[in-house]
Amino acid sequence: MKESAVKKIAVLTSGGDSPGMNAALRAVVRTANYYNIECYGVREGYNGLIHDEFLKMGPRSVKNIINQGGTILKSARSKEFRTKEGRQKAYDNCVKYGVDALVCIGGDGTFTGAKIFNEEFGIRVIGVPGTIDNDIFGTDNTIGYDTALNTAMEAIDKIRDTATSHNRVFFVEVMGRDAGFIALNSGLATGALDILIPEKKDSISDLFANFRKGEKTGKASSIVVVAEGEKLANIYELAEKTKLEFPDYDIRVAILGHIQRGGSPSCADRVLASRLGYGAVTGLMEGQTNVMVGMRSNDMVYTAIEEAIKKHNEINKDLLLISEILAI
Repeated sequence: MKESAVKKIAVLTSGGDSPGMNAALRAVVRTANYYNIECYGVREGYNGLIHDEFLKMGPRSVKNIINQGGTILKSARSKEFRTKEGRQKAYDNCVKYGVDALVCIGGDGTFTGAKIFNEEFGIRVIGVPGTIDNDIFGTDNTIGYDTALNTAMEAIDKIRDTATSHNRVFFVEVMGRDAGFIALNSGLATGALDILIPEKKDSISDLFANFRKGEKTGKASSIVVVAEGEKLANIYELAEKTKLEFPDYDIRVAILGHIQRGGSPSCADRVLASRLGYGAVTGLMEGQTNVMVGMRSNDMVYTAIEEAIKKHNEINKDLLLISEILAI
């Protein structure tokens, strides 16, 4: 590789944590070391940039973390970084350490901050998509999505055991903010009667119709998977309305919550994080800036941060149809 466009980089994790962030951090630090680039870790995201929480990192700084969930650098949402004064402090600290590029691991909020920082001060930035929601354009999967999906699937499988034992109906809420990727795929994988996601227009009458179809085919218990961003109603309201329509149903509500954000990352997330962490450093070396590194059709690609923020990955409509057919 030709002479690097950067000499010193800093890496941070920001926004909601996701399994695999540590694997990405490890890849950034060790790739930088391999190419003789100095690397600093910044604690607590953009807050650390402002408050001088820089840590010199080398290969041993990231030992034994590839299998750990969360982020050893910690994460935070920074109100101060949203101000021009806060960003000035952050830039002054970058100058202090001679940092000429940032690797920002996180979601769209993280990328928005990186984009503004680059435009105001000219420091090179590259984003690494770390979020369980899988809602960022420019990559087939985000770091943490596969692990969260498997966590949700395993939890719903366990809920099904008790649902079957007691002939119950369970409404299960999964995370994903305004995206239904976890709900759709975990619902399909666990044989849900219905899957409610914000990307499609759901109706209470369609939900009730699915319950009646289930009755006709002899279903004695059912699972309905609901994305937390579902627009029709919240999960408790859905359960109440169903109880009014079907008073004989024994209905329960389960909210999986932040259990989906933790845990040891899956093999897929560890490999993805390693590839993207490597791609972030090599991209900066080649002169890339204000872009996000991602994987599309198993190829590494760079997408303008502005495009990654404005657009969103689309739900696979074939999966919606398949889930309806197989829920009979």
